Amino acid sequence: MSTATTLIYPVTDLPAAKRVFTTLLGAEPHTDESYYVGYNVDGQEIALDPNGHRKGLTGGTPYWPVEDLEATVASLVGAGATVKQEPTAVGGGRRVAVLADPDGNMIGLMQG
Repeated sequence: MSTATTLIYPVTDLPAAKRVFTTLLGAEPHTDESYYVGYNVDGQEIALDPNGHRKGLTGGTPYWPVEDLEATVASLVGAGATVKQEPTAVGGGRRVAVLADPDGNMIGLMQG
């Protein structure tokens, strides 16, 4: 498996979070929508999701790219992970899922 390529933060105040992350990253977002603000810093996607808490995210969540989302989810559940967000289409042909390890740490998966 490759390394995590995306880090998504759930936020409750998108404009305030955008100000902080724009300052922190020293860059304007490449995507600036009411449902997602995304930055690309040296190939690393860093995003703000105002719906993240409702999706079960409890903090910054790294996302790993996978070839087969359902098979990876099943393997991780078999190893003791818990599904927090079922595989969901998020647009552009991309699907994501979120699981938690036995300590509650978030594990994001993305396909496409």
